[in-house]
Amino acid sequence: MKAFFLLALAGAASAADIDRPAGGWTHSGLIETDRRLEYAYPNNLIDRGGQRGRTLIEGRLKSFDKAGRKPPTLVVNGNAMPLQHDEQGRFARPYAFGPGSNGIELRSSDGKTLQRVQFYDNNTTKTRAQVRIILAWDDPQAELDLHVLTPDGGHAFFAAPILANGGGLDVDSVDGAGPEMFSMAAPLPGTYRVYVNYWGNFGPSGYHFDESTRQKPVITARVTLVYDENTGAERRETFTVPMRKIGDLQLVRTFLRS
Repeated sequence: MKAFFLLALAGAASAADIDRPAGGWTHSGLIETDRRLEYAYPNNLIDRGGQRGRTLIEGRLKSFDKAGRKPPTLVVNGNAMPLQHDEQGRFARPYAFGPGSNGIELRSSDGKTLQRVQFYDNNTTKTRAQVRIILAWDDPQAELDLHVLTPDGGHAFFAAPILANGGGLDVDSVDGAGPEMFSMAAPLPGTYRVYVNYWGNFGPSGYHFDESTRQKPVITARVTLVYDENTGAERRETFTVPMRKIGDLQLVRTFLRS
């Protein structure tokens, strides 16, 4: 099989760079720890997730709204999320890619494609997620948390990222705007419940509960459920959830696996 290579749109190559993952064949492993990420917004990545299949999406925007009114969009395998960056346009976001073909796209605030990368993850030790749940939000000063309740009474969230049934959080991103991701390779039959909680805010001094410091009066959370990822039977559902105050807990979706 031929490798997939970097696809750069004509005329847009100078607008943004995706440094990694690179196009072609790749082999994902542990989240990168070879150097300190000085430009992760608004603070360095905190490795609090429980499962070890994460890869950094990393690069630089060369043209963007410096006022930050409309962040660009990062689209990974069809899952769109706001992309926060520093004053130089650098960004670094973690993502848990599944095995097989994966795609990354950067879009400007007006919807134009800036850069695309297609690559094939050949990590044969990975199991394919039959259920994947992705949370992202549009205010980097807010800390939102994904909660997933499973049929056997399991509750995956930041304090208990790994469940006895094999499911758990792949990415628990605590430095602004997500993503947080839940994955399960062999879902149990029964009812699942997906919640989003507006836990608090985050600033230069750390976590706090001052409502006035967030950037948006209403935070927009986007939750995407992906079933049978990277297969011919893949399907997805996306929900937009408004979060208005600290402490909000919203039931986003209840679904049944047979």
